[in-house]
Amino acid sequence: MATSNFVPDPESGQSIKTESVKRVDLLTVFRLGLFQMGLGMMSILTLGVLNRVMIQEIAIPATLVAVVLALPAFVAPARIWFGQLSDAKPLWGYHRTAYVWVGAAVFAIASFLAVQVMWQLNNVTNDSNGWVWNTQTIGWISVLALVFAVYGLAICASSTPFAALLVDISQEDNRSQVVGVVWSMLMVGIIVGAIVSGRILPSQATTVNFQPAVNRLFIIVPTIVFGLSILATLGVEKKYSLYSQRSTLVNREDSITLGSAWKILTASPQTALFFTFLVVMTISLFMQDAVVEPYAGQVFKMPLAQSTQLNAFYGTGILIAYGVAGFFVVPRLGKRRTTRMGCVLVAFAALLLGASGFSANPAFLKLGLVLFGLAAGFLTTGAISLMLDLTVAEAAGTFIGAWGLAQALARGTAVVIGGAALDVGKRFLPTLELAYGFVFLLEAVGMIVSIWFLNRVSVTEFQTTTKQAIASVLESDLD
Repeated sequence: MATSNFVPDPESGQSIKTESVKRVDLLTVFRLGLFQMGLGMMSILTLGVLNRVMIQEIAIPATLVAVVLALPAFVAPARIWFGQLSDAKPLWGYHRTAYVWVGAAVFAIASFLAVQVMWQLNNVTNDSNGWVWNTQTIGWISVLALVFAVYGLAICASSTPFAALLVDISQEDNRSQVVGVVWSMLMVGIIVGAIVSGRILPSQATTVNFQPAVNRLFIIVPTIVFGLSILATLGVEKKYSLYSQRSTLVNREDSITLGSAWKILTASPQTALFFTFLVVMTISLFMQDAVVEPYAGQVFKMPLAQSTQLNAFYGTGILIAYGVAGFFVVPRLGKRRTTRMGCVLVAFAALLLGASGFSANPAFLKLGLVLFGLAAGFLTTGAISLMLDLTVAEAAGTFIGAWGLAQALARGTAVVIGGAALDVGKRFLPTLELAYGFVFLLEAVGMIVSIWFLNRVSVTEFQTTTKQAIASVLESDLD
């Protein structure tokens, strides 16, 4: 038949030539994962190296350091704007790729500038024999905060269009595999970043060799990450993106204003439901971040060197789960059921971590962390795959920005809640085991609550309501 070369596109309902719909191959998916790998390497530089240097070597108050390093999360609302911008305004002919490149260039430069500002703070504290509040320290801290805010904005400007690109190049039946591979590379980047940092930084830090080594690290790694960003996305959008076929507004970029995008974003009650699910789920998933290492030290009597290696057990579990969930579990169970199962498994693993304290056996703790990583991997793969489904082509970047905002704000909130819960537990409960157990119990309860919200999310209703909102935007423009 003459129509045999055409297939209906599920987003726009229009017919597309089958030869124009090129399915992204596994090698390209791994190449896309290089961008996430770069973000993992950058996280080691900021949260690992800079955090340690500012608190230990320069003796900046830890609370102040935490606030500065949290600024990239505080600017997360910009994700919605950058997402909408990539939907509406092609840059150099690309809706996603050019934004990824520009953002990567800016955050690479900003990370190096942050180190240079940090050395100026070091000079000021050396002159005053320790940290003191004066015009110089306030001035340089303000500059450092500005640099980290720019760094955070650049992360938003690159990672949000990148996630939208994953929507553009994937289809419903292969989305979980894309998520599994790409997010696995994030963990690989964290491992690679730790290894590279260990090789470049001196084992015995002195004033003479430490500063040049840190400078060298912050030249080499950001340069590599920028190169990975280009390599990851070069040619992918042009070859595999279905944005132009799926979007009914692709030739009407002038009509996709931020106000119109906001109307589309808020049209369906499902958006608020899924946003709430993401917030509750993410808070519950990361509440233990602030307490695991103190837990190992105070309850299990593990030395610092051993407690810092606990991330390897968690990371091993999550890496295994990403691959298994993306290629085997989600295709068989579906995204919602996999996500629900992940919530239950995380709740169980959290309770197991809390119970391990009563054994005082480090092996029990390590087993609990591996199981927690496995559970978190299943949950993350299912939730992100579902998240990518809860978009529409015309405003994919805007929706990805909203989901990214929910996760960024929730992750920062999770650390605060975890620390506060531990303080409450220490104050009102008789033993350290119970105090830490209280944190893990809250985590488990939060996971069960998140299931309640998840059960009320309907992808079909979301798609129907949002498509109606897009039609309404078009009609208002015609009027």
